Amino acid sequence: MKTYKPTTPSRRHMTGIDYRALLTRVEPEKSLTKGFRRANGRNSAGKITVRHKGGGVKRLYRQVDFKYDKFDIPATIKSIEYDPNRSGFIALAVYADGEKRYVLAPAQIKPGDKIIVSEKAEAKVGNRLPVGKIPVGTFIHNMELKPGSGAKMGRSAGSSAEVIAHDKNYALVKLSSGEVRKIPEKAWASVGQVSNSEHRLVVIGKAGRSRWMGIRPTVRGSAMNPVDHPLGGGEGRAGLGMRRPKNKWGKGVRGVKTRKPKKYSNVFIVSRRKKKKR
Repeated sequence: MKTYKPTTPSRRHMTGIDYRALLTRVEPEKSLTKGFRRANGRNSAGKITVRHKGGGVKRLYRQVDFKYDKFDIPATIKSIEYDPNRSGFIALAVYADGEKRYVLAPAQIKPGDKIIVSEKAEAKVGNRLPVGKIPVGTFIHNMELKPGSGAKMGRSAGSSAEVIAHDKNYALVKLSSGEVRKIPEKAWASVGQVSNSEHRLVVIGKAGRSRWMGIRPTVRGSAMNPVDHPLGGGEGRAGLGMRRPKNKWGKGVRGVKTRKPKKYSNVFIVSRRKKKKR
């Protein structure tokens, strides 16, 4: 982690990632980038569905390969790069036929290493193969939920899952949340852990840095007027005035279960994730 001299009160506790020690290239591969307009918390109708998003520094989109549909063709890692659109790093993979693709960079991988997507691949860091052929105890990331659907889980910085058993046509995988889940054995996954595990230790330090990231301020409900929020109003600092806290629209918050009782994926969950202590 990188720390700073306390030239200001906000700078005193600010931390960051030492990118110079981890990345090997500054400018991205131009053929794999494109401009895009960020949603800023709005849906297709232009209405805000996620609050406190907007502004921020303009980003260039890197086209990261989550399909991994180049089978049995070895690739060489040319560089480890920064991607502003995700918490983990990305790696530029150059395949033997000359094609270049961005892939999620696993931890411990470095330029010059070889990777391959194959059913006969060795279960080493960076390789990708069906979950059913990965030995028990191996850590994986970038997992598919259905064969051929593309990677959906285990994509953020430092995340990984552990293969703990093989049962009939499914592999039992323990996610980083503690949940144990069934994944079809024909679904693909990458071996290893996603890079940049120090991402969770970053201290933003000041409000301006949040604005650069596109995060707008959040106002407490208790600081609003009664017309604006159920928790608003009162003389001075008042308590909730009700049995349980609720959001701006009157729905319960803080520990209220929101998952649908009959969700389609319930059959694939062997044991739920552990509740965090508050």
